Amino acid sequence: MVLGALVDAGASLTLLQEAVKALGLERVGLKAEKAVRGGIGGTRVTVEVGAGRGGPYTWDQFQELVGKSPLPEPVKQRSSRILQRLARAESVAHGSELGKGTLHELGSPDTLVDVVGAAAGFHELKVERVFCAPLPVGRGTVATGHGILPVPVPATLELLREAGAVTASPEQDAPGEMVTPTGAAILTTLAEFRRPAMRLEQVGWGLGFREWKDVPNVLALWLGEQVDEEAVATLVLLETNIDDMTPQILGYVQERLLAHGALDAWFTSIGMKKNRPAVLLSALAPAHLEAIMVELILRETTTLGVRSRPVFRHEAQRETVVVKTTLGEVPVKVKRVGGRVFGVTPEYDACRTIALSRRMPLQEVMRTVAREAAERISGS
Repeated sequence: MVLGALVDAGASLTLLQEAVKALGLERVGLKAEKAVRGGIGGTRVTVEVGAGRGGPYTWDQFQELVGKSPLPEPVKQRSSRILQRLARAESVAHGSELGKGTLHELGSPDTLVDVVGAAAGFHELKVERVFCAPLPVGRGTVATGHGILPVPVPATLELLREAGAVTASPEQDAPGEMVTPTGAAILTTLAEFRRPAMRLEQVGWGLGFREWKDVPNVLALWLGEQVDEEAVATLVLLETNIDDMTPQILGYVQERLLAHGALDAWFTSIGMKKNRPAVLLSALAPAHLEAIMVELILRETTTLGVRSRPVFRHEAQRETVVVKTTLGEVPVKVKRVGGRVFGVTPEYDACRTIALSRRMPLQEVMRTVAREAAERISGS
């Protein structure tokens, strides 16, 4: 489906076919056709493997074919990374030595063609960064060379776990395997699991072979330009009132929220009915982490409910750079708006270390670093 989405979005089928040919595989090719799944029109790409092929390939053979091919270096590097991640997940999932287990279905040419085709397609479209929405994984069981396995299969689960990938709610699952190990390896290697602010320019639809009743068997590929300056982030604000928990436990809850991806978490003193003093627990998080944050709050606090609402945050450009000052090298956070520098903030821990070692007031260290860093950055 990744190949179908790439071709539908504008990648050249001929170029992908040439990439496959560059691997030196005999009687292996690609075919693309227009079709419809769940009322959505798109492109389905089929890997055609001729009769008479030998047994399954090994991971080393896959890597050798990629390494000795005349493919562009970025395509070879991306393909190699995907194969390495897939091999590692297979060994963990099935308890085999890395690279030594029997590949079964994954040893077919399809695996290598899917991986190299995806890398070549993204390269041709000049895609610099890949982002991925929460993945529906499917349900039920599937017949494999390892026997009947639950869906998602162990290798897919290991890939998702290792990458910290976000999965969609069960309501979006269809019977069967919605994410294969190869697809999971491609996405977890190349993609970040969040949705960026972007200007949408092109959409490609990759179609699967099965027709599901309630869920369209399609993969959407959005192409566009990421909005960097003063980006607008879609976040969710979670709130709940608490009047019967100790400060120690509340502090622990705050730590857990931040550790699980909240951008900020704080407490506000409030008054509740019967004149009870209480706190308002607030957490700001990326929208795709809402379910995780709500579950954590419900599990770790006494509250019976959590309020949520979408919020939008306008962000300035920011970066952390190391600046040489008269007090030493110090990391500073630089704020830019419209390309101009509007703020330079020294990192606290580095300034604290300098203050202690030089026996200087911390505020003097921070003022000195901020002034010298601003002069250097403005003059660069």
